[in-house]
Amino acid sequence: MILRRFYAIIKNVKRIGIFGGTFNPVHIEHVRTANAVIKELCLDALFIVPTNIPPHKNVIPASGEHRLKTLELAFKDQPKVIVSDAELNVSGKSYSYITAENFRKKYADAEIFLIIGRDMLLDFKTWKNPERILAAVDLAVVGREGYYCDEKAEREYFIRRFGKGFISLDFVGKEISSTYIRTYLAFGLRPEGIDKDVFGYIVKNGVYPPDKYQKFIIENLTEKRIVHTANVVVTALKKARELDLDEEKIRIACTLHDCAKYLNPNDFKEFKLPAGVPDPVVHAFLGAFVAEKVLGVTDGEILDAIRYHTSGKPDMSDLAKLVFTADMVEPGRTYEGVEILREKYERDFNDCFLTCLKEEVIHLKNRGGEIYSETLNAFDYYIKE
Repeated sequence: MILRRFYAIIKNVKRIGIFGGTFNPVHIEHVRTANAVIKELCLDALFIVPTNIPPHKNVIPASGEHRLKTLELAFKDQPKVIVSDAELNVSGKSYSYITAENFRKKYADAEIFLIIGRDMLLDFKTWKNPERILAAVDLAVVGREGYYCDEKAEREYFIRRFGKGFISLDFVGKEISSTYIRTYLAFGLRPEGIDKDVFGYIVKNGVYPPDKYQKFIIENLTEKRIVHTANVVVTALKKARELDLDEEKIRIACTLHDCAKYLNPNDFKEFKLPAGVPDPVVHAFLGAFVAEKVLGVTDGEILDAIRYHTSGKPDMSDLAKLVFTADMVEPGRTYEGVEILREKYERDFNDCFLTCLKEEVIHLKNRGGEIYSETLNAFDYYIKE
């Protein structure tokens, strides 16, 4: 194991922590968690161990080299933190039992604690060889906003199955979405919750570059509209698992939903607008055309979601409903009543979609302008059924 930070008395440490994760990228809550863990467990050293390929996540992280460097920058002022490439040197997926046993061999006389979030506690039993993890180290659990589990019941389960419990720490970390950070970075935006030196390194080295869809958005939308687009992507991705939807399809549809917002239909000779489409809805139809003919999107469900993200229509797919709804409730929206819609979005997606559709029709009627026929058809299909 190569240590990326020299620690003069490492051979004499008595209490060691292992804090693993993808750190894709490292953010301020990782630093806060590390500091709290060191203090609460009275650690002599805390090893930050980025995974190679995480077994429980589908996202391929940035290179190990970049993650090591950003971790060094994030923890440069923490003398008890050691950034380690222990798992990065192992090919394939990273498993905690191997890391735990390797640390036990290297520091045979030390107390060793594996740090996990409370959100991981319920899944710990599904990890590979959990018994071997607990035979090698003690488990220390940190809290995280928005995640609850019955720790008393879990501790009783642990003792029954493993013959050993876990330590619950007082620290509760704030919720920061790595998806939000990566999305903002790919769109060329500065996300909150990331160290300035880490941000500078990421930008300088192009750690999270835009794909062709994001690049098109950056080149064709205003900064305000780019922020909106990034927010829609992040908002929609939160519902991927609940709705059993493909994350890549969500990402593409949301990224391109406003891709034609400032484009002129007359610049696209093959584009034919259906009769009766009002001006505020034209960009959605043109956006589907651009997505297909310019950017090469062939998935009909994605194209349909882009085409009807403004108006809605009868019998929408879950993806189309999601883009329509996320567009209305993303955190940059400030219209009256949006907080109520956001609460519904968190609690009951279908109820939120129906309410959004209803509110759009009411808004258009109050404004006195033209209401697209498909919007009224959608209202009749969903609200009056």
